[in-house]
Amino acid sequence: MAPPHGTPELQAELAKIAKAIVADGRGILAADESTGTIGKRLASINCENNEENRMNYRKLLFEAPEVVGQSLGGCILFHETLYQKDNNGKLITDNLKERGIIRGIKVDKGVVPLAGCNNEGTTQGLDDLGNRCKQYKKDGCDFAKWRCVLRIQNQGQTPSNCAIIENANVLARYASICQMNGLVPIVEPEILIDGDHTLAVCQEVTERVLSHVYKALADHHVFLEGTLLKPNMVTPGKECSEQATPEQIAEATVTAFRRTVPAAVPGVTFLSGGQTELEATRNLNAMNKLPQELRPWKLSFSFGRALQASVLRAWQGDMSDEKVKEAQGVLCHRALCNKMAALGKYEGEKETKAASESLYVANHTY
Repeated sequence: MAPPHGTPELQAELAKIAKAIVADGRGILAADESTGTIGKRLASINCENNEENRMNYRKLLFEAPEVVGQSLGGCILFHETLYQKDNNGKLITDNLKERGIIRGIKVDKGVVPLAGCNNEGTTQGLDDLGNRCKQYKKDGCDFAKWRCVLRIQNQGQTPSNCAIIENANVLARYASICQMNGLVPIVEPEILIDGDHTLAVCQEVTERVLSHVYKALADHHVFLEGTLLKPNMVTPGKECSEQATPEQIAEATVTAFRRTVPAAVPGVTFLSGGQTELEATRNLNAMNKLPQELRPWKLSFSFGRALQASVLRAWQGDMSDEKVKEAQGVLCHRALCNKMAALGKYEGEKETKAASESLYVANHTY
């Protein structure tokens, strides 16, 4: 078998970046919503979706007090955001660099229907990906993200083998191209929370999907030490009559990973997938309370909605110093809660309406 791609120097750089992102309980702020999706977030606080408001909001996130860099190792950006400048001509992402937060970039171009399958899809964007990765690396990014989406339907009869294999190969090709250009690929095979499937069905499908993903990564000679995995937590479907405790979710999730995810992978940065902010944090904490020998990888977070819902609620589109500082304080709090959960040391918090509010969006796209 051929060795993993890249020179020893490139492999060392990729491994260093991947480890740094998840060091000491750090996780990722996913601020890579497309223009349409950030519009939905802004609409929830009656804020117009224009470039200035998108810039103001993300600048608010990136200018949070420097202590946030102790909780966030990376931030995923949308293309527009990478090149936005504030009124002083400063790139707003320079604020991330100043806080020691590694910059990443969303490189997929969205989910499209997979012909011949029943309500299944694949992700497009491989055309010209090498050139785009090369440019993003030159422009200050050190990692990338690509999301594939799978659905559990008919109590696990789908995702079909066709959809699983197609999406695994797409993720592997993306990961290989990223690594050739010096970017750490975040491999994201998301199994949606939509449906009434049980915890056991989600665990079985998660194992099936991840086993195909890592077979494809091996076939494409991807250097695993220079990757991160961004999966769903193993949970019952949103409409399942029997929900699960954080401890049950933790056991099912870690068991699924032990059966499928090589120990060479340095970190697992979970997506929140429509869980409330508090659910996502509690479930992550429960995983990190399991014995260390059961989890050879760092188990951390790559949250979008579950880091931003309370922030948006606090901000309300108001650029006054008082409201901006209030919103930034909320971001620091949520990031710290998740850092503590990634260390297995989260002890709970006062429940707020925003933190316990459902973030579920059916058939979520962004």
